[in-house]
Amino acid sequence: MKGKTMVKRKIALLGSTGSIGTQALQVIEEHPNLYEVYVLTANNQVEKLIEQARKFQPDTVVIANKNKYVQLKDALADLPIKVYAGPEAICQVVEATPIDLVLTAMVGFAGLLPTINAMKAGKTIALANKETLVVAGELIRDLASRYHVAVLPVDSEHSAIFQCLVGEADNEIEKVILTASGGPFRTFSYEQLKYVTGKQALKHPNWEMGAKVTVDSASMMNKGFEVIEAKWLFDITPDKIEVVVHPQSVIHSMVQFKDGAVKAQLGMPDMRLPIQYAFSFPKRLNSSFQRLDFSVCTNLTFEQPDTKRFHNLALAYEALNQGGNMPCIVNAANEIVNAAFLRDEISFLGMSDVIEQTMRTVQFIKEPTYEDYVATDAEARRFATEIMNKK
Repeated sequence: MKGKTMVKRKIALLGSTGSIGTQALQVIEEHPNLYEVYVLTANNQVEKLIEQARKFQPDTVVIANKNKYVQLKDALADLPIKVYAGPEAICQVVEATPIDLVLTAMVGFAGLLPTINAMKAGKTIALANKETLVVAGELIRDLASRYHVAVLPVDSEHSAIFQCLVGEADNEIEKVILTASGGPFRTFSYEQLKYVTGKQALKHPNWEMGAKVTVDSASMMNKGFEVIEAKWLFDITPDKIEVVVHPQSVIHSMVQFKDGAVKAQLGMPDMRLPIQYAFSFPKRLNSSFQRLDFSVCTNLTFEQPDTKRFHNLALAYEALNQGGNMPCIVNAANEIVNAAFLRDEISFLGMSDVIEQTMRTVQFIKEPTYEDYVATDAEARRFATEIMNKK
């Protein structure tokens, strides 16, 4: 009796040249009998996109920067690969019928509309773009319900919570506990933080990530965004979301249930594990990833976050409690100051000041539409830029 032919899951990788995208390709490469790259997209890194396309032979590639289209098209002219350019093309290709799963690993607000389009087309979402839920969590939740689409978390923290909840059915959650490494400036005093640089911020002690998310980790805005995401992913109120600093990054997050029991998910700080789990859920696959060795890992410690030194975390909680378009305002202002900090145009502590001023100024909308999010994003970016220019 002949065995059944296994049908590979066709995957669209949005942001394939970034940290998450490249690690996702490693996961696919490790399981060539299960997964197939159908779409690759990038923003600017055309040379890396060309290299990936030639190696994985997807059906389609898209470069968001239209100025790079000719270079991409010419480099792949000898291959039967469709080549497109522009943000609009990214939004369109995710709707392709053969696609089974879309990994949204684009950075920033730009990831929102492609995710919306993919959900409307009925695609399973492996969500690595924090800003999608931060900016429009209520909208994404409603779309998931309306189109019966699964949204699987790729962030290590949310993947950990998701894994802790598997098999718990309707057992009541008392709280979720998001762990934070504390970043490269965890032990710095308030006075020392006045003088740190973008270059220093990029030296994360545990994780290898893109520049934007690494700076967000250093300022703890990354953790603030994860708090907002947790509300929408797990349908819990802000008072049930706790942040604990865990410098070793071994416990990726925890869930405390109504009986007082706490479940934790542990592992090496390797993003390929949550990526693979999102791809394979509900199954677990073999992997060659490094294992946790308790003969070496003998010291797990915990601290409370300091929201005076890392005020962004408090601002994120405030935005979540206020709701409406306030998280969108915070996200837009943060994208502006994050990029400016990397260019040494604003101080580390100054980032929080600009974000807070933007929150106090941009019009608040209690029940925003998608169009409101777009307008809010533009207004908040403009205002945050004006504040920095006045300094």
